Amino acid sequence: MTFSSADLLPLSLDLGLALGILLTFLADLFSGPKPNRAIGIVAVATFAGALIASFQMDVSGSAFGGVYVGDHFSLFFKRAFLGAGLLTALGSMDHVAKHMPHRQGEYYVLLMCSVLGMTLLPGARDLVLLIVAFELMGLPLFVLAGYAKTEDPKGVGKSSPEAALKLYLVGAVSAAITLFGMSFVYGATGGTRIEAVAAAPVTPIFVLGVMLVLAGMAFKIGMVPFHMWVPDTYEGAPTPFVAFLSVAPKLAGFAALATLMNHAFGRVKTDWQPMLIALSLASMILGNLFAVVQTNVKRMLGYSGIGHIGYMLMAFVSGAGGTTMLLFYFVAYLVTNMGAFQIVEAVERQTGDSSIKAFQGMWKRSPTLAFAMLIFLLSLAGIPFVVGFWAKLYVFIVAWQAGLHALVIVGAVLAVVGLFYYMQVARSMYMKPPEDDAPIAAAPALAISLALCLAGVIAFGAWPSPILNDAGRAAEPFFTARQATLP
Repeated sequence: MTFSSADLLPLSLDLGLALGILLTFLADLFSGPKPNRAIGIVAVATFAGALIASFQMDVSGSAFGGVYVGDHFSLFFKRAFLGAGLLTALGSMDHVAKHMPHRQGEYYVLLMCSVLGMTLLPGARDLVLLIVAFELMGLPLFVLAGYAKTEDPKGVGKSSPEAALKLYLVGAVSAAITLFGMSFVYGATGGTRIEAVAAAPVTPIFVLGVMLVLAGMAFKIGMVPFHMWVPDTYEGAPTPFVAFLSVAPKLAGFAALATLMNHAFGRVKTDWQPMLIALSLASMILGNLFAVVQTNVKRMLGYSGIGHIGYMLMAFVSGAGGTTMLLFYFVAYLVTNMGAFQIVEAVERQTGDSSIKAFQGMWKRSPTLAFAMLIFLLSLAGIPFVVGFWAKLYVFIVAWQAGLHALVIVGAVLAVVGLFYYMQVARSMYMKPPEDDAPIAAAPALAISLALCLAGVIAFGAWPSPILNDAGRAAEPFFTARQATLP
């Protein structure tokens, strides 16, 4: 295989991010022994610069003989991951400076390395590259989940060791299962390229490999019955990091699933589609029902996220139109869920508590934050006319058109259940007296991140067409390429 400079063009954004990681490392290396908040500014500038460049540069094409492909599908996900990284870096600056001042550089380098793995993932067209990108994404997450255990062992970091251990064990098991399944796929097809796998004859060993890969990916994104790590990890890990963990790795998991299931494993769709329909139903039911009884907002949002995975799976199994709506759902969920977790960070920073009780009388202590949290909760519940409403509505429409009538009806009923537990937090904020009159204020960097999330929820709710059109462009060539490879 020959190499040329043209191979680097589709990887321009990834290389820019890698350069930013190096600059962040050097900034930390030469900052001296004193804590330096400016390290976070380097990370924020890197994410912002790469995100802006993604709208200015043409990164289409293939690299290294087709092992990596730059198209609108991968570009859509890159922008989402870079946006998530930007919001997380902004939202983390004050938390990291307060709770872990002497390890700020390591925090941002780990975060950026995880995002780099995510940006590489959607363009991977080889099983080996795909699993390497997946692990580059996942390994830093294990460290970040337990990051507060030494700096704040009696405060918000007291549960970090448990959170990190559970995430690590699940990540290790899922990686082993995924690799085991891919070994069967390789044995049955004799290749690791997506095109070769898609064209290979179907055998029982191949189908077994597909099922194992699906199980490994299910662990990664936290769908039922592989969800057991989600609520405990969310409760114990640093809240700004949980905001990132709750959205970005799940998006990456669906990017890998879209590439594998609809392209490489498209021939056995009749085998994996019923399984995903069942997992969608189970995730919606368990996630929403278990969220009802939670008293901790982070655990509630964790179970809520499991329910949202069910809605995403509903879109995923609805065909090409469902993929478009799935991508739109990603953007809606990203800005909404990250915003909600960042409100929790502001409350937790002031009160040291993330229970529903800590939100009592919040409209008196901080009217702006209370209003923002209400908007985020309404969007998660799918109430008109914020972006979460359109996300759920479009998923229901494409699923109904695909013949998944029972799934849509169950999903609609459970959306009402979701409204109930989301409004428990709103009730605490607006209908109960505060236990403390001290105001709750978001730190400057966190306030900027919150403002961006709130603007996204409101703007995309008022005008969803740009995101829908972009999602349609991203899904169309992906499925066109798939149809071209299948007989």
